[in-house]
Amino acid sequence: MNEIVIQLEEITPKEFFGAGNENIKLIKKHFPKLKIVARGTQIKAFGEEELLDEFNRKLKMLVKHFIKHKRLDENAIERVLTSNTSDDYKTSTKSGETIVHGVNGKLIKAQTANQRKLVELMRNNDMVFAIGPAGTGKTYTGVALAVQALKSKEVKRIILTRPAVEAGENLGFLPGDLKEKLDPYMQPLYDALRDMIAPEKLTQYIENGTIQIAPLAFMRGRTLDNAFVILDEGQNTTHAQMKMFLTRMGKNAKFLLTGDPGQIDLPRRTVSGLKEALLVLKDIDGIGMVFLDDKDVVRHKLVKKVIAAYRKIENIEA
Repeated sequence: MNEIVIQLEEITPKEFFGAGNENIKLIKKHFPKLKIVARGTQIKAFGEEELLDEFNRKLKMLVKHFIKHKRLDENAIERVLTSNTSDDYKTSTKSGETIVHGVNGKLIKAQTANQRKLVELMRNNDMVFAIGPAGTGKTYTGVALAVQALKSKEVKRIILTRPAVEAGENLGFLPGDLKEKLDPYMQPLYDALRDMIAPEKLTQYIENGTIQIAPLAFMRGRTLDNAFVILDEGQNTTHAQMKMFLTRMGKNAKFLLTGDPGQIDLPRRTVSGLKEALLVLKDIDGIGMVFLDDKDVVRHKLVKKVIAAYRKIENIEA
């Protein structure tokens, strides 16, 4: 049986291994065909040469991450061990420049390879589609880009919109006027903004119309000039709604459309405007498309597992 011995230098093994050797246990799960032993400042692995080479390469990447960030958590381990190449990992973990300085000094950055691709596409295109499952940072990264554009005076206003499709709920039974009924539905957009703009300033922006948050139906008949416009939950648009929205684009406008084709709440047999647009517009210059996946999930570690579990069921049912 082949053997490899890796000597840990410049780091404290106990911190690298994690409490109760949690990090080593997670690494072992990714290499079930190897026997891995971690003692003192050494990590030994036994098994097939090809697997040992991969293990050696991945472990060195983890060590570099630990040295740079002074910590190693489950998300970082997952990103390293599931990346296809060293370059892929460098792209996915490269902090890059800050998109925007948030509230209380929070630095908002693209955290994964596809989020960075989204940032680049928005710089080079006036219209971008960001497609992917829940938790991949589509909307959050988009809102950060919109706030950046507003602060740098590239645009004069931010417009955030969603199709008011009731996901198994009836908005009509909620108390209050139309705004009060819709505000909870728009909450994810408010949440992102609160991370990036101080409360007093955000209230001022909303009151004077610099930032507008409204259901998609309110976009009809408007020409959106000098604006960064985000259509969230685009999978719940119909053909007519999507066409209406896309043709609202005015001078000096940036359009970002996000959505998850796996979470369509439209009535049965209704074609998703987002799915249709991806096919119709895929060859048009000036329109960018990025497809995020499970590796881009930046929420709780269980979200990836939930997405994967449901995907299995949906594939069986299909």
